[in-house]
Amino acid sequence: MKIVFMGTPDFSVPVLQMLLKEGYDIIGVVTQPDRPKGRKRELTPPPVKVEALKHGLLVLQPERIRNEEEWKKIEIMAPDLIITAAFGQILPQGLLDVPRLGCVNVHASLLPKYRGGAPIHQAVIDGEKETGISIMYMVEALDAGDVLSQRAIPINEEDHTGTLFTKLSTLGAELLKDTLPSIQAETIQAVPQDEEKVTFAPNITKDQEVVDWGQSARDIYNHVRGLHPWPVAYTTWDGNRLKIWWTDLVDQRFDEKPGTVVQVDESGVMVVTGDQKAVTITDIQPSGKKRMDAKTFYHGQGSKLLIGTVLGGSHE
Repeated sequence: MKIVFMGTPDFSVPVLQMLLKEGYDIIGVVTQPDRPKGRKRELTPPPVKVEALKHGLLVLQPERIRNEEEWKKIEIMAPDLIITAAFGQILPQGLLDVPRLGCVNVHASLLPKYRGGAPIHQAVIDGEKETGISIMYMVEALDAGDVLSQRAIPINEEDHTGTLFTKLSTLGAELLKDTLPSIQAETIQAVPQDEEKVTFAPNITKDQEVVDWGQSARDIYNHVRGLHPWPVAYTTWDGNRLKIWWTDLVDQRFDEKPGTVVQVDESGVMVVTGDQKAVTITDIQPSGKKRMDAKTFYHGQGSKLLIGTVLGGSHE
């Protein structure tokens, strides 16, 4: 069985590693082009490319896979199966029709929930109690194909997007390993998704990074951990951005309006929320500074943060 693997970020790497370890014939790897990264904007290869080159695999990096000239390069390779995992582009129908066993995707949600590019972020932001992996056939629509297999894991109270990326990338490799024999034998039973239960998780926008102090303490806690460790939630203080890496819930009621700072000490910055409860910011990054713990902040810039200050502007 000749396989073309398509993936881009760290999430995809364990899947490629599993395929290699299990001895599958990887005839090519398709990933996104190298991109500028960091303050110096140095051209950086995606993690899948780095892993593929370690094993001497052929690597293609099309800017747009929907360009016929690009996907025809894959057609010439005559794969039996195409496997994608966080590739980052929708495959055209012409390419989907190429492999005799079809195209399958490793998706980080329990479909039909959270179709789209940010299913892990959104599951945490929404306060879901579980998430998982779906292996599905690909169609020329966003994550809409029939499901071949699924496996769930709990979202723990201390989990955030980063921990779940790690857990789900490992789970994705394991589930694909268990599913591939049935795909290869053509005995797999695909189940259509229930369209009435579909929800979407589009890529996180800049607007979503802003903390809304009018939300409940629980929603703000979930919002912060859903954006941890990237792209990171933030509020504003004295006109400058204040990144919030982590918060703790405070089981106490306050009369102050949402966004009001009611305590600043070595344990953190306590801020009133929309349900008259509060969160304590314990991991923080002032504008132009490095990320720091609450104690370091308190003995530095935090000494200027006065009780009664309203973060993020006015909140009614």
